[in-house]
Amino acid sequence: MSWLFVLIPGMLAGLVQGLTGFGPAIVLMVFLPSILPMAKAAGVAGMIPVISVVMMAIHYRHYIKFKRIIWPFILYAVVASLSIHLGGLLNVHISRALLGGLLIILSLYFLFSKSGGQKEFPLYVAVIFVLISGFFSGLFGIGGPLMALYFLSLSNTKEEYMATVQMFFVLDMTYTSTFRVINGIIGANEIPIVLIGVVGAALGTIIASRILNHMNLALVSKCIYTFIGMSGIYYLTSSIVSMI
Repeated sequence: MSWLFVLIPGMLAGLVQGLTGFGPAIVLMVFLPSILPMAKAAGVAGMIPVISVVMMAIHYRHYIKFKRIIWPFILYAVVASLSIHLGGLLNVHISRALLGGLLIILSLYFLFSKSGGQKEFPLYVAVIFVLISGFFSGLFGIGGPLMALYFLSLSNTKEEYMATVQMFFVLDMTYTSTFRVINGIIGANEIPIVLIGVVGAALGTIIASRILNHMNLALVSKCIYTFIGMSGIYYLTSSIVSMI
């Protein structure tokens, strides 16, 4: 395995994480399944961005809203734990296609709705977002898009959004990574891959921080919605091609 095949995706993942506040696993899961089984790829994708998330959480620590994190994280963690065990029982391609379709719809709605991303979601919508995010986090290590939308809807500034969503992902990645290690999904053989990816992710986050200083919440929001749509297109088309 070439170390560049992990370092470069890690750097791209860190760049995406630094600009939008989520999405490193989406980038990594384009590459990692070609060198690792799906369950291990999801686990490694959830561990590589940890350094990036911690760096950003520390940087924006004064803006973190802890009360917004508690109940979503508890529900998210429970669902993610269950879906990790369900991974071998579900059709991966159908699940990814459904996720792709959902992300495309959400992206179009928030990009073209004048008020869609400017108001807080009703509680039932927030719960649905958390359930779906936890489910796909357990399956593919991808729980970020809907959680990003949820925390974005509660935030008044770029700093507030970044701080809170990064703190949520610190808890998420710590919990799910520990869960996978305890259950033997991730072991010593995956450590070199994780370490190489971490270096790349850190470099990407440093680059992103320079760019983010020149962006406001509106521009960050458009980047988030656009990246969600691109992710949805990738998951939907790749799944359909795999099923043909």
